[in-house]
Amino acid sequence: MGRSVGTASRPGVTDRLTEGLARAALPLGALATAAVLLVVFYYPVGTVLIEALVTDGRLDAAPVRDVLSSPFYFGAATGLVTDPLGVPAGIRDWARAGFPAVGFGLVGFTVYQAVLSTVASLLLGLPGAYLIAKFEFPGRETLRALTMLPFVLPSIMVAIGFVAMFGDRGTFNALLSALGLPTISLIYTLPLIIIAHAFYNAPLVTRLVAAAWENVDARMVESARSLGASPGRAFVDVVVPQLLPAALTGALLTFLFTFMSFPIVLALGGLELATVEVWLYARVQHLDLAQAAGLAVVETVITLGITYAYVRYESGGTGLARLGTGIDREPLLATLRDPRRIGLLAYGLVVLVVFVGPIASMIIESLTGPSGLTLRYYSFLVQRQIEGASFQVKPVAAVTNSVVFAVGTLALAMPMGVLIAILSTREFVGSRLTEAVLMAPLAVSGIVVGLGLLQGLVFGTDVFGHRLTATGPIAIVAAHAVAAYPFVTRNVVPMLRSVDERLLESARSLGASRFRVLVDVELPLVLPGLLAGAAFAFAISIGEFDSTVILAEGSASYTMPVAVERYLGNRTLGPATAMGTVLLAVTALSFLVIDRMGGRYEP
Repeated sequence: MGRSVGTASRPGVTDRLTEGLARAALPLGALATAAVLLVVFYYPVGTVLIEALVTDGRLDAAPVRDVLSSPFYFGAATGLVTDPLGVPAGIRDWARAGFPAVGFGLVGFTVYQAVLSTVASLLLGLPGAYLIAKFEFPGRETLRALTMLPFVLPSIMVAIGFVAMFGDRGTFNALLSALGLPTISLIYTLPLIIIAHAFYNAPLVTRLVAAAWENVDARMVESARSLGASPGRAFVDVVVPQLLPAALTGALLTFLFTFMSFPIVLALGGLELATVEVWLYARVQHLDLAQAAGLAVVETVITLGITYAYVRYESGGTGLARLGTGIDREPLLATLRDPRRIGLLAYGLVVLVVFVGPIASMIIESLTGPSGLTLRYYSFLVQRQIEGASFQVKPVAAVTNSVVFAVGTLALAMPMGVLIAILSTREFVGSRLTEAVLMAPLAVSGIVVGLGLLQGLVFGTDVFGHRLTATGPIAIVAAHAVAAYPFVTRNVVPMLRSVDERLLESARSLGASRFRVLVDVELPLVLPGLLAGAAFAFAISIGEFDSTVILAEGSASYTMPVAVERYLGNRTLGPATAMGTVLLAVTALSFLVIDRMGGRYEP
């Protein structure tokens, strides 16, 4: 009798323990994630804040005030800080002088180029959304999948592609010469930076607006037409209001991304066209860390403000997922006498030049020398690997470091991203605030995170009398994980939200434990999102440049993007394009995994 009771009680205890662990897993995981974020993100960023706000133990914000009051950074707007009461008189004097041109400094230029880049991205992205939403054609789904590319393409590789395409001796000028037209010098010009930003962000606009366009309620359009509205009037009064939220969301995100753009501006504009991010990097390179901290704080306040506007706008019901009967798509190739189709054909040519041209030019440049086709640049990489000195950049070390760091990033970013995704789908007091705080890395630039890690963990910090330091590779993996886990979260959240709660309840009612339901029911349903998130995290780590270029030291920690930049820094475009092509191959493999796994990334 006693034996039978003991046998019956053991499974009960085991079940209770399993159930207890399952209940405790989420809060414990959240605490662990918060602890990791505290060490690898909030503490480093906090270190930058303290550097900017505290001097000799006193709160005086001198570096921030120096930035805000510097005409170099804010131009004419410095009067708002140095003499706010004199602003009305200054405006009056300016009007009396006939409104002469005024400068707005480095920050003003950064805003200016971001506005132009946003407009260019909208102009280039909206026709793509129209094409995908309104027409049926072979390769349409592939084209839609390619709109995810900007999230995984390393920006330094894109910059190399633009140099190969639009450089003085690039493919574009070679084509102009072949046609008997004068060549154009675009390197180190603002238009080239804007085009490169459009390359990155127009697909984002296309993706967002196409999704909204496909969900436009066709019945509303038909009702407007039946009431006598012309096709143009029905479009303006019915369709445009339903697309506007998605377009504005794309514009806000594009402005944010181009405001924080770094490798593209660095490679295509240099210090002559420096933005806040590039100048911040230059201050770090010159070890002017106090001014860098002040500038980083100003930049972070601006980007957090933009992110807050985006989050408020998105949470206010932007209509990104409107549901309607949908519109019927027309065959694209039905006729070529339609002005719309002729316009789309011209748009396709622009796409070939702006999107395909740079990547193809990089590959062609890596295989072409003064005498024609050659493998000399790849041979250079092999020779550098065999004979290069220890201080020189070697390709195998770059590839190895990139892959090792990416694996480390996966190990750190995946659990963090998944736990935050679970928290994002739960409703509790302060849930939205918690989500915003946990997703803050999206709004803080990689340069700021890299600077914080440099000042905090790399230089070392005292904890209870012990000096703690983190070497380059550890700091780099931490920085990559901070950049990658929000993408894991954004892939997993839609999958979690699509899980039918009734399935889970049915399994529980049949006696399955919480852990069993997780393993047998919930995990298989969200597995595609997990795999896509892992591929995103891997690709982002492989292509990360902003913080890596600050933290990489010696041969132990430089990665493929840093190697590309250093080869380009030597003004040897050939090896840089060869290294960029290797980087492209690795990135393309990651993209294939994301595509096959049906990536559900939500910007």
